[in-house]
Amino acid sequence: MTSTPLPQDPAGLAARFEAERPRLRAVAYRMLGSFSEAEDAVQEAWPRLQRDGAGEVRNLAGWLTTVVGRICLDMLRTRTARREDPLEEGGAVEIHVPDPVVRPLDPVHEAETADSVGLALLVVLDTLAPAERLAFVLHDMFAVPFEDLAPIVERTPAATRQLASRARRRVQGQVPPADTDLARQREVVAAWVAASRAGDFEALLELLDPDVLLRVDAGPGTASKLVRGALEVAGQAALYGRLAPSSYAAFVGDGVGIVAAPNGTPTAVLALTVRGGRVVQVDIIVDPPRLSGLTGAQWK
Repeated sequence: MTSTPLPQDPAGLAARFEAERPRLRAVAYRMLGSFSEAEDAVQEAWPRLQRDGAGEVRNLAGWLTTVVGRICLDMLRTRTARREDPLEEGGAVEIHVPDPVVRPLDPVHEAETADSVGLALLVVLDTLAPAERLAFVLHDMFAVPFEDLAPIVERTPAATRQLASRARRRVQGQVPPADTDLARQREVVAAWVAASRAGDFEALLELLDPDVLLRVDAGPGTASKLVRGALEVAGQAALYGRLAPSSYAAFVGDGVGIVAAPNGTPTAVLALTVRGGRVVQVDIIVDPPRLSGLTGAQWK
């Protein structure tokens, strides 16, 4: 591959960067699971390109991908250190559900959903060590060679390959397999909304896998929840019945979910993982500051 000189004029360099921005956003979102942090990471790559743009870059897309990956790695390490700080006495373990990509449930956005990442996967990615997450995301999702990733994580290519392998095993073991048939997902979601509106506990119970897992992220310092089992989850779901009249189906991540929006303002987003016609996982966000920033296809 021959080297391609970057434009020397600021406008030309900015245009090249903007052309890469959508893909860089997708990289950073998968690395961080946060819209605001992903945007910060992408924006931080711009001054680095300006600084190094006087030389030749062999592959601008690859160069920017590794730069954004390095920035995200540093952000993840800072985040991990912060989470490992001792909790105050009586503090509870924080339940964190990554920011959801939400789109209207229409044919225009259906194709985009196939290229999206689900909340269930992002939740598991949050449990990986920072270097494991980088190796998995950049190699498995964006085909960055291990030889290019090794300097970022300060390991040999073989050791970097092992990082990705460990991450892959974790993902395969903890992300529940899901139905990819969006029409079937719509049926289950519609039944969920109907049962919630009717206050039909038995109908809700019929929709749930016996080992269903529910996560509720209500924001820092609030009553987040982690619940397992059909009876318990159905009971929790019934508590959200008051939101049912204002709820509607939408694409959430890579599947069909639910948005509750009384008076047009989102107050809850539910991502339902469906397998065999039953819900095996529910991830709920009821964190108003984050829901105010709901966004769509640019983060796919």
